[in-house]
Amino acid sequence: MTDPRVLSARVTDSPLSIAAVSDLVHAATAGAVVTFEGVVRDHDGGRGVTALEYEAHPTATDVLREVALDIAMRHPAVALAVEHRTGALAVGDVALAAAVSSAHRAEAFAACAELVDEVKARVPIWKKQDFVDGSSEWVASLG
Repeated sequence: MTDPRVLSARVTDSPLSIAAVSDLVHAATAGAVVTFEGVVRDHDGGRGVTALEYEAHPTATDVLREVALDIAMRHPAVALAVEHRTGALAVGDVALAAAVSSAHRAEAFAACAELVDEVKARVPIWKKQDFVDGSSEWVASLG
């Protein structure tokens, strides 16, 4: 199934740009464009983080597209774009870029929040966190 309002839904090992996904959803009919930029931070659970590595299941792009289509169906007045990065990322790199547009801000905010929550809950992507103390751990982004 496709929907012309889902302008991008992909998993990539290339750097992400919030400006690029925002540009995809801009339209003359859109009075609001809401974006989310998931950025690698330097800490987690009180521990210093030096880097992350994301690994995706082969179905991750298909599941990401399903999530995007579900959000578009629940919010018929929006257009959206969502991209998740894989591979080695440094602190400050963008891991998740999402943009949602609609005629009014309330719908765009609601759809963007749901989109990010559903990506985290459903898309089979795992991250390995490298800590300042030299240890590392794998964490599923599911759930």
